[in-house]
Amino acid sequence: MLQGTGSNVGKSLLVAGLCRLFARRGLQVRPFKPQNMSNNAAVTADGGEIGRAQALQAQAAGVPLSRHMNAVLLKPETDTGAQVVVQGRMTGSCRARDYARLKPSLLPKVLESFVHLEAEADLILVEGAGSPAEVNLRRHDIANMGFALAAGVPVVLVGDIERGGVIASLVGTHVLLEPEERALIGGYVVNRFRGDAALFDDAHPIIRERTGMRSYGVVPWFDGARALPGEDVLDLEARRRPDGGRIRIAVPRLPRIANFDDLDPLAAEPDVDVVLVRAGDELPRDADLVLLPGSKATLADLAALRREGWDVDLRRHAARGGRVLGLCGGYQMLGRRLADPAGVEGPPDDVPGLGLLDVETVLGGDKRLVLVRGRDLPSGCEVRGYEMHIGSTAGPDLGRPMLSIDGRPEGALSRDGRIMGCYVHGLFASDGFRDAFLRRLRPDAAAKVAFEPLVERTLDDLADHLERNLDADALLALARTRSRERDRQDQG
Repeated sequence: MLQGTGSNVGKSLLVAGLCRLFARRGLQVRPFKPQNMSNNAAVTADGGEIGRAQALQAQAAGVPLSRHMNAVLLKPETDTGAQVVVQGRMTGSCRARDYARLKPSLLPKVLESFVHLEAEADLILVEGAGSPAEVNLRRHDIANMGFALAAGVPVVLVGDIERGGVIASLVGTHVLLEPEERALIGGYVVNRFRGDAALFDDAHPIIRERTGMRSYGVVPWFDGARALPGEDVLDLEARRRPDGGRIRIAVPRLPRIANFDDLDPLAAEPDVDVVLVRAGDELPRDADLVLLPGSKATLADLAALRREGWDVDLRRHAARGGRVLGLCGGYQMLGRRLADPAGVEGPPDDVPGLGLLDVETVLGGDKRLVLVRGRDLPSGCEVRGYEMHIGSTAGPDLGRPMLSIDGRPEGALSRDGRIMGCYVHGLFASDGFRDAFLRRLRPDAAAKVAFEPLVERTLDDLADHLERNLDADALLALARTRSRERDRQDQG
């Protein structure tokens, strides 16, 4: 299990790289995260949803996505509350202060998912969440040491030297742990080192003297990470090119933006400039496309969009002949009306939409979680992706569908074809569709990236990078200590 000295120290990427590294050695590898918090999720083959990071890790391991790979997924709906997804299924919503009381009932489900994966794997690589040093959250912990103790899993601490203070982070984390927790730690990894790693050689004896922990390696900065789908919207912002691109796609950064990995294939294109528009800024007037992304709180994000004046910017953009695409929650916002009579997202409400498509949406019913295939009707190109939404949409513009999915019409187009929307995520990962769509924005444009092969090559490069800089044999030997201990318990 990789646990971080803080959030965003690179655990997700390290687990993905190790999944590919050990899978290439012929092992059956599975990723696992006991508890994740993210609005960037993926649909699994067994009809559930997991965090996007675990989806990438499963791809790195070369195995289908399973709802057991992320036992508990928290999807923030407000600053103090989140939707709770357990083993891929939505179970309801919970305020942050009440979640601590809920966690003891979730640990059996977490362990059940872990055992399910254990039955089909030679090796499970577990990713922690946040930091085990957050001692105020230790009670009933299921994300870090609480899980590690319950499952008897050895732990490696990961520190991020890019932030500075990595020695203090590693030593301080070790000091704050309880003795039985420290006993699980096999050592540490220093991540994201820039420059000559030999400069850190003198630090290892200091860390060992104060903690007893050994080093499994110092991982230099991996610049290829920008090509991999990120779990945080900040990852996408970091990939923006300083020189931009000929095609400008503006994306309002909604407070509860969700499934923004839709943008990754576009951001990978050298001729595309994906501009995440922050609160306080207006939508750029030279945008070729305004893309309204998915949302975890559609009505609340629609209200936020109006507060920023982006609704006015959108109408001006459309009046100038600009194109608009809404995906999932963004699609729902584009209609004439958006209703939540049952209070799915909060207090029951019924509000006018942006009125750019002649459709209406009513939230309610079961959550639709399904992998889909079909074609883009304007171009005829094949598309594939997934649906993840609650609610149904109806209205005249559905008579001009955007897509044909599994033989049924999906989405809507305005009369002039410049305003469009649908419920399908992941469209732009289909290279042919992305090429046709970019040519629709600018006739002289073209897609230049084969996206999935790019991700695969990058995962291989990442595995090579870790093979060079980590003691992978020692990490595997550490993992096997649990197997040996389990065998002894079974024999006893």
